[in-house]
Amino acid sequence: MKVDAVKTLNVAKAKLHQSSDLKSRTVQFFGTKVSVLYIADITDNVLLNDTLLYPMTQYEKEITDKVVDELKNIVLSNYEIKEFTTINDALDNLLKGNTLIFVDGADKILGCDIEKIIVRPISEPPTSLVIKGPREGFNESLKYNLALIRKRAKSKDLVVKNIELGEQTKTSIAVVYFDNIVDKSIVKQIMQKLNSIKTDGILDSHYLISYLQEKPNSMFKQIGDTEKPDILVAKMLEGRIGIIVDGSPIALTVPFILMEDLQNSDDYFNQPARVTFLRILRLVGVVIAVLLPGIYIALERFHYKILPLEFLVTIINTSQGIPFSPFAEILFVVLLFEILYEANLRMPQYLGMATSIVGALILGETAVNAGLVSPPSVMIVALSGITFYIVPSQAAQFGLLRLIACLIGACLGIYGLLLFCVFVISYLSSFDSYKSAYLAPTAPFIKQDQKDFLIRKTIKNMRTRPKSIANNKDNEIRGDEDES
Repeated sequence: MKVDAVKTLNVAKAKLHQSSDLKSRTVQFFGTKVSVLYIADITDNVLLNDTLLYPMTQYEKEITDKVVDELKNIVLSNYEIKEFTTINDALDNLLKGNTLIFVDGADKILGCDIEKIIVRPISEPPTSLVIKGPREGFNESLKYNLALIRKRAKSKDLVVKNIELGEQTKTSIAVVYFDNIVDKSIVKQIMQKLNSIKTDGILDSHYLISYLQEKPNSMFKQIGDTEKPDILVAKMLEGRIGIIVDGSPIALTVPFILMEDLQNSDDYFNQPARVTFLRILRLVGVVIAVLLPGIYIALERFHYKILPLEFLVTIINTSQGIPFSPFAEILFVVLLFEILYEANLRMPQYLGMATSIVGALILGETAVNAGLVSPPSVMIVALSGITFYIVPSQAAQFGLLRLIACLIGACLGIYGLLLFCVFVISYLSSFDSYKSAYLAPTAPFIKQDQKDFLIRKTIKNMRTRPKSIANNKDNEIRGDEDES
């Protein structure tokens, strides 16, 4: 391919439908026409003028031959120059922020990266606030996010594999892992799934979840996520694989096990005894969140005789005149809280506080005074709703489980709820996420991994990688095992 600078420039513009943000310049470089094509909105115009156009127009050395080599090696020596043999490859890179250079008579199109980098400042992510520990969080730039990972993992075994997905968006995606730790078969499986994705666009990392889940029809979370580079690196050190999407501050991790959501980044910066108490509290909170409204309905409908007399009298007194059945009453309050939550979440910030006051105080108190719901029902649902956010990443799943538990409690009572618990635990025990048991290290019971489950021991005593996560078994030992 021999390049005619002006003609090739016009062809490139035509292929991009003469878009208004396309800009070009044509200059003479020692008698040779050189055309520059760039997209104004994503190109740093200061760098373009100061380090590309100005040096070309002011270059004083006599050139008799090899204009392209002179441009690459002398004029543009500060840049990594890419070469393209087809106009389509060149345009793909133009859309990523590259500036294209067409030189008369050359057999290749040149490209240099003068992208305007506009990113949100690195700050503490709102979903992972900590009292102690690192406060840096990912932003929407893939380059910055990979830099944050490299900052924490200066290992020659850290591997970054880049792929591009989305027919229209051409989104860059990075798969990161430690080559000497990860299970290579899982890497191969992840890459195959990603490469098989055919879609118009990937706008966020959560677009990938449905493609990566091994049981896409299950309501349970199967892919981990985090907004903090220190958490991602820690998970990678255990054998997990990180997936980062350009434009998203949330990184995905696989394999995923339920135990991860009972842990918190603060856990590793506090005393083990305190952490153990908090993890047990979280587990109790999960039980309260899911089962408490169902148990209340079951007790009020079928098993009121087992309640203490004083408590039973209180419930009877507060429930007199309520026009709804216990199930309908709880369901009404649950739906009311869900509506208030959705409204508060999407309300402009300056109206959010007013919505909370009106919804939680005025509507709730008015409903009780009007005799539509009883105070115990409001308290039960409020307590259940608050405990959802002890494990916030599982709140959506807990909400669905709570509704099912309420229905079972209304129809079958406590015995039905016990069968419901047995069914859920049995189902999750058979769950598998990329060679990792979903309920590990409890089912199956893995003694070694109990050091960082409910009872957390010191970092000094956690010297082996968890067997709950599929990893390179040949590189498992971190140091001498200490069972104390």
